[in-house]
Amino acid sequence: MLIAGFPAGAWGTNCYLVAPAAGEECVIIDPGHQAAQGVAEAVAKHRLKPVAVVLTHGHIDHVASVVPVCGAHDVPAWIHPSDRFMMSDPEKALGRSIGMPLMGELTVGEPDDVKELADGAELKLAGLELTVAHAPGHTKGSVTFQMPEQADIPSVFFSGDLLFAGSIGRTDLPGGDHAEILESLARVVLPLDDSTVVLSGHGPQTSIGRERATNPYLREVAAGPGDGARRPAPRRGM
Repeated sequence: MLIAGFPAGAWGTNCYLVAPAAGEECVIIDPGHQAAQGVAEAVAKHRLKPVAVVLTHGHIDHVASVVPVCGAHDVPAWIHPSDRFMMSDPEKALGRSIGMPLMGELTVGEPDDVKELADGAELKLAGLELTVAHAPGHTKGSVTFQMPEQADIPSVFFSGDLLFAGSIGRTDLPGGDHAEILESLARVVLPLDDSTVVLSGHGPQTSIGRERATNPYLREVAAGPGDGARRPAPRRGM
């Protein structure tokens, strides 16, 4: 399997290109701010043919390059319906202006072909299997994508801004809800095997086992009600 990832733009959002191998079809996950050039370089380097863009949520740092990337490769974008409006109205999703100079660099709007994600859906794209889990809390339409274990390759979990190495997504923007993100962690993350590789929307690679042992939010969820320890405010990402 080939996973080519790079941090893009002002927010350092991780964009991933995933394919069975070099020279084959691929899926692009979260082409955010200023990601189009990085996508083009990865496509050329690994001789890939994109067939779809899939989005973990609708914040502008994850979707800013969706229109040019989808247009360049004539592929659809997949997003949860609760976050679809953010592609056309990113400032409404943030509850504030993100700045006119930055907005001037963005192509706001939807690509020509938008498909909607549903909880539990199994996407079969580019010879890959991606299982969708609706995981609200960071946004109402946040989702994760999990790829099954294959031979000697552990399962891979694209967590978006639900789970980071040592932290979780912020919940202070419109549509965010701290209790909801904790419920999503309990329902979506805790059942995963410790060997599962976590590729998140920001920051380094980690694993479920490492986060289960060290992430204060995941430890809080695993401990259940009554753990009143103070946790640091999650601020990574938009």
